[in-house]
Amino acid sequence: MESDMMGENQDISGSHKSLVSFELVPRDQESLHEELTMIKMGYKAVSLINIPDLPRFSMRSWEGCALARQHFAAAIPHIRARDLNPDHPLPMVDYLREHRINQVLVVTGDVHPDPFFPQYKIRSVDVIRKFKAEMPEVKVYAAIDPYRSGFQEEMSYVREKLSAGADGFFTQPFFDLRLMQIYAELLEGQDIYWGISPVTTAQSQGYWEKRNLAIFPRSFQPTEEWNIEFAHAAMDFAIRRGQHVYFMPINRDLKSYLDGLFPPVRG
Repeated sequence: MESDMMGENQDISGSHKSLVSFELVPRDQESLHEELTMIKMGYKAVSLINIPDLPRFSMRSWEGCALARQHFAAAIPHIRARDLNPDHPLPMVDYLREHRINQVLVVTGDVHPDPFFPQYKIRSVDVIRKFKAEMPEVKVYAAIDPYRSGFQEEMSYVREKLSAGADGFFTQPFFDLRLMQIYAELLEGQDIYWGISPVTTAQSQGYWEKRNLAIFPRSFQPTEEWNIEFAHAAMDFAIRRGQHVYFMPINRDLKSYLDGLFPPVRG
């Protein structure tokens, strides 16, 4: 990652350049500012912020990142490929440059809930190429989904994204270290942020299994304790490899989750 990230925000391993990214939902400016302030003041292990681009909210991901950059040295907006007209220049380039946002995560994105909202048949790899052509200074991350297809098909997609210019990857959440180990071997040498998301209800587990085809180990329990223990094991896994972690605390009490992950700064 860029050197300016490692100056103010120390890495979590003490020796490896392992970083912790937290995803914050841009519901509105006030709530986002409160969460950013809480994390910055109390949890020094968090190095950077990811902001998803969610159609149900008016704040775009890059606007949320401009606010996050007031608190953190780096923030990464999610860019929804399906919202971008392949025949037009990228609409957020000037904004990203103005606010010194030099990293992005390109995702396909869910279908917009408004059936009249313009959606385009453009793939993530095409958007990666557009960023590299129109904003060559940016670091472009792509997504890895270990559940949507078999190993060979997903790795073929990874290679296609690398050929398009992807600089690294953020993964969908893992819930099993054994599956992480397989992907770590397949992705050796790549810049990886391993996804972690707490699943603390049977309903949430069912959602991940049915909607995202996620795989849970037999030992899994939808409890805070199991999820915190797994998160620490996943962080250790990343640290040993000099890689990174990406937390997605969807619909969770953010402070309670952070307190389980990192000891709060006192005094």
